[in-house]
Amino acid sequence: MRVCVIGTGYVGLVTGACLAHIGHHVICVDNNEEKVKLMKAGQSPIFEPGLSEIMQSAIEAGTIEFTTDLGAGVAHGEILFIAVGTPPLPTGESDTRYVEAVARGIGTHLNGGYKVIVNKSTVPIGSGDWVRMIVLDGIAERQKVLVGAGNVKIEEAALDKIAGFDIVSNPEFLREGSAVYDSFNPDRIVLGSSNSKAIAMMQELYAPIVARKYAEDPSAAEVPVLVTDINSAEMIKYAANAFLATKISFINEVANICDRVGADVTQVAKGIGLDSRIGNKFLQAGIGWGGSCFPKDVSALIHTADDYGYEAHLMKAAVSVNQRQRLIAVEKLQQVLKILKGKTVGLLGLTFKPDTDDMRDAPSLNLIEHLNRLGTKVKAYDPIVSQTGMRHGLTGVQVETDPERLADGCDALVLVTDWEQFRNLDYGKMATLMNNPVVIDGRNFLDREELQRAGFYYVGVGH
Repeated sequence: MRVCVIGTGYVGLVTGACLAHIGHHVICVDNNEEKVKLMKAGQSPIFEPGLSEIMQSAIEAGTIEFTTDLGAGVAHGEILFIAVGTPPLPTGESDTRYVEAVARGIGTHLNGGYKVIVNKSTVPIGSGDWVRMIVLDGIAERQKVLVGAGNVKIEEAALDKIAGFDIVSNPEFLREGSAVYDSFNPDRIVLGSSNSKAIAMMQELYAPIVARKYAEDPSAAEVPVLVTDINSAEMIKYAANAFLATKISFINEVANICDRVGADVTQVAKGIGLDSRIGNKFLQAGIGWGGSCFPKDVSALIHTADDYGYEAHLMKAAVSVNQRQRLIAVEKLQQVLKILKGKTVGLLGLTFKPDTDDMRDAPSLNLIEHLNRLGTKVKAYDPIVSQTGMRHGLTGVQVETDPERLADGCDALVLVTDWEQFRNLDYGKMATLMNNPVVIDGRNFLDREELQRAGFYYVGVGH
């Protein structure tokens, strides 16, 4: 099928590359010329395992193109994905101006032929009708220019005849660091629309993935496809992320109680995770959640509830617990080192999770800010940030090029991001380079006994 993906961030680029990999002809559109040049050369502008390889194979196969020309993308695609960002505003609601601009742009370029316009961006509940209205506004503007009608009103029915289209909500459930895997091995595909033709086209689009033709286990059962109304599809995305964020905040609160009563949260999490009603995922206690999705989506759902006269107490509590949890490492440093002024603390990891270069709302940023305020010198090592030299938005921290340089002269280390390579560092040598061999394991990720044998004083979270 012919596909256009507008916006090449995490969601858009992964979606476009994976659809091209399974044989669809995809044009990815972005208004950043430098970014488009980079992608045309086969280079991914983001770090995501497996993405560069998927892009390269699709480019070689001729199934993917990159352009800044929205008109060319709209003309090409039977299915048009809107995959631009919806960052949070200070109020907590989503900033939908990029979605609006794209929807209007699509309208100005529609010129006959049926199209399915897919909301892949995480948009406020009820955005399906809003996007349809904006697309129609774009069509109307174009028609006024073509006929020289000035401000003459064009009826919606007439606009539909000019360019037939339907809106589908198709929320993404990709995990950064595992997005390519998740694209080929989804837990489910959600399609929100009341139009049978649009749904049929989306089912055709995803047929190879539903049949597990590109899955890690091709013999697994078909991927469930849930067809809903648009509002329910949009709510599923928010509800899923709000639930997962709440689950993490729950186990973090349990960890804080474990610290006080002498229980081990890792054993508690294992014990409750064996209950089939609970499950063992997202029960890893630590210093809280961050990134581009959980904070934004939970805040947006709280704001939506407020708009409709309901106070989402549980979700607000999950956010509150998470904000406090980010500074639990500072409390533990104070318990061990007492006064932090004049001390040097090294952070193992900066990104909000491993296998990504994403620093959005990363707990490390809160730690850096708070430690700086207490007069602490902060150093950091991150496998991606240190390697790429990426420093955008990073202030008050000295980024080192390897773990041993990080340890040199430190009074304590804090494991912030559970990168797999941090399991196998030379902690014995690192301990000898430190003023005080103390490690705060902010993810309960390291081997306590191994660290103690290396000479470290080990502190976990509820552990």
